[in-house]
Amino acid sequence: MGRKGFFVFLVPFLLISSTTHAESVEDAYISFGISQKGLEFAKDLLINTAISSLIPLQLPNIEQTVQIPLVGKVHMVLSDIVIYQVNIPYSIVQPGEMGVTIVASGATANLSLEWSYSYSTWLFELSDSGVASIQVDGMEIGMTLGLKNQQGTLRLSPEDCGCYVNYISIKLDGGASWLYQGIIDYFEDDIVSTVEDTITNKVTEAVIKLDSVFQSLPKEMTFGNITTLNVTITEGPIMTTTSLLIGINGLFTQIDPKVTFGHYHNNLPSTGSCNNAEKMVGISVHENVLNSASIVYFNTNKMYWIVDTLPDQKMLNTAGWRFIIPKLYKEFPNDDMSLNFTVLSPPIIKIENEGIVATAYSDVFINVVDAGEVIPVACISMEIEASGFAGISLSTVSGGISLSKLTMSLKWSKIGTLHMLLVQSVMSRLLKSIIVPVVNLRLRVGYTLPDFHGYGLQNASIIYGDSKIVVCSDVARAYEYIPNRILS
Repeated sequence: MGRKGFFVFLVPFLLISSTTHAESVEDAYISFGISQKGLEFAKDLLINTAISSLIPLQLPNIEQTVQIPLVGKVHMVLSDIVIYQVNIPYSIVQPGEMGVTIVASGATANLSLEWSYSYSTWLFELSDSGVASIQVDGMEIGMTLGLKNQQGTLRLSPEDCGCYVNYISIKLDGGASWLYQGIIDYFEDDIVSTVEDTITNKVTEAVIKLDSVFQSLPKEMTFGNITTLNVTITEGPIMTTTSLLIGINGLFTQIDPKVTFGHYHNNLPSTGSCNNAEKMVGISVHENVLNSASIVYFNTNKMYWIVDTLPDQKMLNTAGWRFIIPKLYKEFPNDDMSLNFTVLSPPIIKIENEGIVATAYSDVFINVVDAGEVIPVACISMEIEASGFAGISLSTVSGGISLSKLTMSLKWSKIGTLHMLLVQSVMSRLLKSIIVPVVNLRLRVGYTLPDFHGYGLQNASIIYGDSKIVVCSDVARAYEYIPNRILS
């Protein structure tokens, strides 16, 4: 993975905070949090990937003229200086008022270089060359990453960055290296300064490049040609001594600008709380996010169904209704039927302690197909309440719904008064045996979560309540996705 790709992956982890320390997040309907455990994971991943992307690291040449007794001035050059190995045994990460500070301590590095010298007088000219290896010990590397929200986009800045080398040892090979070992020690300070300056500059450049990547990110994500998700940062970053917190708008809107949406008031007091403090990340989704998606799909005429085929096809023939609506069978004997379900307004979604509850108001038109003509004969108003749940397994979000309440009333009829208790019983059975299983079939297969360069959620759990869904999870290498896996 390249350095740029890694930093893009790291974004979700450096933007989120432990939900156990969450503060009020206004106008943020999706909030992200990372605990101390998550910060440690992100820090280790950052350091390991940064090392692999920086190594080998080329340093600038060093030249120096050395005065040697009885010889005079000798011009020496160190070239092709390369750091080819870095080992960091210990590091810490600490959020604070200035930003996120990462410090690597006790680091060691190995360098290789080529050395050469030249000396000339009016009588003769001397030169020699060889190679050298350098061991760097006790290296300290520190960086404070400044984070701020600027017009809905996260801005990053290298507030403080530095590298300190405690000790180096130099070993020359080739040529008359035994003769020049003492001379090369004159370069120790220059080598130390070059290592410190180069690493400091590279780290600073990486932060600046990462900031430019952030500025190029869009403030909305498009899903198909129907809707976009507003990912504008509205709150944070909020930092404590052990965590980070950020909130984004998180509402879905329709791509068609002519559509007018309802106005939401966010009463979100906090991002929720993960019961298990050992989880790395917490992601809180307010019920208004789900309701905004409900509005989009309602306004794009996605919420109507015509049912003209059933496994029990006799239910779509007037003969199957002769004891429920006798007049229907009398006027249209043995005619085919269809049912037209039309949702009248966006379903209202609530998140309660037991799970997700959706309420929809719908009309169902009972149609008769007589001599090829579709004839509406009755319209029934329905209030449908369904309860649902969500689950995360491996890299898949899945779920299910069940019909928890059905209320019906006759809106109009061309076939006389209907016995609504009998009609409601049939409709309830139809919904439970046909409509709900079809919906659950898709929900149980699930939807694949995006991974970030091979990393995703692991051992995730979901908490419901206080108008929010809170996902508490660890982060690890993404599992292979099995698209037809059905959760039990």
